[in-house]
Amino acid sequence: MKKKKYLNSGTVTLLSFAVEAEHTFLDYIRGGTQLNFTVAIDFTASNGNPSQPTSLHYLSPFQLNAYSLALRAVGDIIQDYDSDKMFPALGFGAKVPPDGHVSHEFPLNGDASNPACHGIAGVLEAYQRSLRHVQLYGPTNFAPVVNHVARSAATVLDGSQYFVLLIITDGVISDMAQTKEAIVNAAKLPMSIIIVGVGQAEFDAMVELDGDDIRISSRGKVAERDIVQFVPFRDYMTGGPGAGLSMAGLAREVLAEIPDQLLSYMKDCRAPQKSSRGSSAA
Repeated sequence: MKKKKYLNSGTVTLLSFAVEAEHTFLDYIRGGTQLNFTVAIDFTASNGNPSQPTSLHYLSPFQLNAYSLALRAVGDIIQDYDSDKMFPALGFGAKVPPDGHVSHEFPLNGDASNPACHGIAGVLEAYQRSLRHVQLYGPTNFAPVVNHVARSAATVLDGSQYFVLLIITDGVISDMAQTKEAIVNAAKLPMSIIIVGVGQAEFDAMVELDGDDIRISSRGKVAERDIVQFVPFRDYMTGGPGAGLSMAGLAREVLAEIPDQLLSYMKDCRAPQKSSRGSSAA
């Protein structure tokens, strides 16, 4: 029972009030945000001699190798979100012609001024051709290809484009400190990194880069966003090595974090979501 002289228990004054729409990944894609897909393939000697069936790079006339399967599983889906179907494709860790120097950022199509290949089929063709012209070497450095894509992403910060780098690798990373720094710097850009590990190596460093449990840091600076997804290829082999591959399962896991990573960038940079006709949505 309230007393007769009761007025109230206090008042709440709203100083400001705003309603913000929660846009989805598909809202941005339908509104015109372009996904730019870049591939980086590990050409280090730890993959084995490509002419031998035991090599992860072995080009069998009967079946695709692990690198090709991973590329197909991811690329066949992501290319549907890329309007021009032109994909820059890079290699790292090989001695390249004409002088045999070690490169960690060479174009698979041989054109340094334009490393883009037409469609996933074009990437696969360039990859197979590169295997016949370069010498697998080392070490396994990621930072150059991360920085390569980051330079492109840094030129488009308005939400109209989002960059996805797929790194396919077999081994232990050699430039961990430099790669951490590159990822921390890239975390503020419209960019995500997918790492697919092939072969039977230990991938502890890749799990660390994934940052799901502990956000990675470099020189005392913590990454603004989690932009890395690591997936071990062997987890999607069915019935043991050589028996088959769950392509759908691999693709689903590899691409699982891209929508949320894109949305986190759009929210942080306050990029407007556009309608399918190109105007900003209310």
